[in-house]
Amino acid sequence: MASKSRGDAPSRRDLLARSGLALSAAALAPAVLAQESEAPTDPDFADGEPHVPAAPQPGPPPPAPGTVDWAWVRSQWALDWSEVDLSAMLFASNPKPVRDAIDRHRRALDANPVRYLERNNRPLQNAARAAAGTYFGVPAQNVALCESTTSGIGLLYNGLGLRYGQEVLTTTHDYYVTHESLRLAALRGGGTVRKISLFERVETVTVEQIVGRIITNIGPQTRVLALTWVHSSTGLKMPIRAIADALIPINANRAPHEKVLFCVDGVHGFGVEDTTLPALGCDFLVAGCHKWLFGPRGTGVIFGTPLGWSRVEPTVPSFLAEGAYSAWLGGYDPGPTTGARMTPGGFKAFEQVWALSEAFGFHQQVGKSNIRNRTVELAGRLKEGLVQMPHIRLRTPRDPRLSAGIVAFDVDGLSSDGVSRRLRNYKIIGSVSPYAERHVRLTPSFRNTVEDVEYALNALHVIRAGSPAGRRS
Repeated sequence: MASKSRGDAPSRRDLLARSGLALSAAALAPAVLAQESEAPTDPDFADGEPHVPAAPQPGPPPPAPGTVDWAWVRSQWALDWSEVDLSAMLFASNPKPVRDAIDRHRRALDANPVRYLERNNRPLQNAARAAAGTYFGVPAQNVALCESTTSGIGLLYNGLGLRYGQEVLTTTHDYYVTHESLRLAALRGGGTVRKISLFERVETVTVEQIVGRIITNIGPQTRVLALTWVHSSTGLKMPIRAIADALIPINANRAPHEKVLFCVDGVHGFGVEDTTLPALGCDFLVAGCHKWLFGPRGTGVIFGTPLGWSRVEPTVPSFLAEGAYSAWLGGYDPGPTTGARMTPGGFKAFEQVWALSEAFGFHQQVGKSNIRNRTVELAGRLKEGLVQMPHIRLRTPRDPRLSAGIVAFDVDGLSSDGVSRRLRNYKIIGSVSPYAERHVRLTPSFRNTVEDVEYALNALHVIRAGSPAGRRS
């Protein structure tokens, strides 16, 4: 008899013989049928895994204010330090704990993708939801994962199911993503979107002016208030808590399905401000995690309140929600919307998603209040230096109650793009706001230094109309 080659698959007879199980097909049948009669599971994502875990146990307390070793914090990045990166608001690199987690998961997936996915997908996604909830004061079941602020905003506003006679109130200052997502949602359901202006000059706007204009424009048909926490055009930080408080008496006399839902694009405050969703008082906050949080690329979060979740429906099928696969097989409704049901399913860059827990852990290790204070300190130094230069017009409010880490400005006689190019020649990485009215933006974060800010100010002192474009040193 010819010998088998190494590549030949063993026959069923070979397997039975090698195992010592001289069983007939008839004897095997009951066992197979018993397995097939068990409760259905998702074969791709191990439906039997534990679902939402308890919140992570708190680690060691963060350093006290004023005692953080910022040199150590800075050393956690692998950035090219020959350039001054003041563009964390755009697209951030990862600190070492996040890079290590991504690498660990990637290597394990490369070694055994199916087993590692089945064993880890649900536990690690739910661990990320729990870590996000701990960071932002939200139960894990009220946290959804998404790919970015854009995808989260699209999922949220599409899920509102706006109908004829219902209105969304937003502002002329909000970003393209909010405006376009609302326009598409209104087209599908027949609702309307109304935009209002909050100020004539952002530099002199007050909390009272913002709140007053919003509240006086809410009518009986208004069902959603769609705002942005920190405007990426000018750096204005909206007084979210004050607006939420002003909504309370309006909602007090409305039925649950008629209350004004307060929805916030929070990406430029998330990872900067030392607060929580309950403290802010809004119903939804959406944020990408690859900006100020310095989290994995292609990750984001949607935080919601019970009222908020009761008013939206998912758009993309979930692979994370308990019983979703079984409900499909059984032909029954999977139940009310939750953070898990709102989390889009499908195969994704799992090593990035699973490393979210380390991003939140790193922020907690440094300390939310320390990060906020450091960011405000550096942004404040930058603003105070800019206002001393007569050829520069600061656009961001100087009051830290109305600003965070974004610092927007104009240089007399130069376009914003021209200023950005000249800054690049001095090895300073900034950005330009993608709006009809464009401004230069520099965004110091807690990985930057006072010296970074002073270097940028020195460069801007010489960048003016008629000056040489500068060159790399």
